Amino acid sequence: MSVRRTLTAVLATLTAAGLLTACGTADGTEDVIRPEGRKDTGINIGPDQNRIRGKKVDAIAAQLPAAVRERGTLRLGASADASPPLGFYATDDRTRIGSEIDLATLIADTLGLKPKFEQVSWENLFVGLDSSKFDGVLSNVTVTEERKEKYDFATYRLDNIAFEARKGSGWKVKGPADVAGKTISVASGTNQEKILVDWSEENVEAGREPVDIKYFQKDTDYYLALQSGRIDAYLGPSPSANYHVASAGQSEIIGTLSGAGDGVQGKIAATTKKDSGLVKAYGAAIDHIIQDGSYAEVLKRWGLSNEAVEKSEINPPGLPKTEN
Repeated sequence: MSVRRTLTAVLATLTAAGLLTACGTADGTEDVIRPEGRKDTGINIGPDQNRIRGKKVDAIAAQLPAAVRERGTLRLGASADASPPLGFYATDDRTRIGSEIDLATLIADTLGLKPKFEQVSWENLFVGLDSSKFDGVLSNVTVTEERKEKYDFATYRLDNIAFEARKGSGWKVKGPADVAGKTISVASGTNQEKILVDWSEENVEAGREPVDIKYFQKDTDYYLALQSGRIDAYLGPSPSANYHVASAGQSEIIGTLSGAGDGVQGKIAATTKKDSGLVKAYGAAIDHIIQDGSYAEVLKRWGLSNEAVEKSEINPPGLPKTEN
């Protein structure tokens, strides 16, 4: 997906394909996207975000390294990929919006710093941390044991994946038996693919039918397949699935689980170079916005309340290293 492709453009494609006809609309005057006929769940995708803002907390700001305090800015790396609702371009095709930007701004406010964002490719997020170009990254980075060798983490959201099915399917997914014999799409090379393959193998060993796994290149392809009945469900990142449910109004979440599978609850974290002296300040700032309620407001705004954490954890257990 082009880094400058807004959700409006995505929905235009879906409407042209007949997927969102009379279901999802983007209001050009309000810059709001909502299911057709609904006025209370619109998601603002315009450049004027009216972000929830915080105030400096001196005791937390004092935990910052002196050089960062004196500079007055917090240099943050963000993934250039357009990924609603985490980080994407508004209807002006210039302004970066999303939950990650909102949360990073709140953290910077609490630290008394001005956030300075730079969008780069995924691999360059870590290059930027390694070279100290970035003070931190808030861009859907999962804590892993391998990454903990080079980076420090302060968690701010759960890392979940979700099964999305047509609205009214009457179907819930809690474990492998619930997907036996079902046709489910998933993105190739992802952790959710591995989980689905493992579940399918577990079903076969238990004498149940395997999962019929389908792969699509683009989001629009699986949306269309879902609505036409060619697949029973899609398994993907919980944030994007929740966002599609809220904006299109034709599907529902029928099950969620940790992005790490059964072994450990995956967690998303503010990421900084190991021993940079920043991680405790990040953790304290996250705890503050959780306590004052602004954190919950941001997650609710973007449909991510089900991924909320009760407090930030510094370098918690992460996804285990994979065997070579």
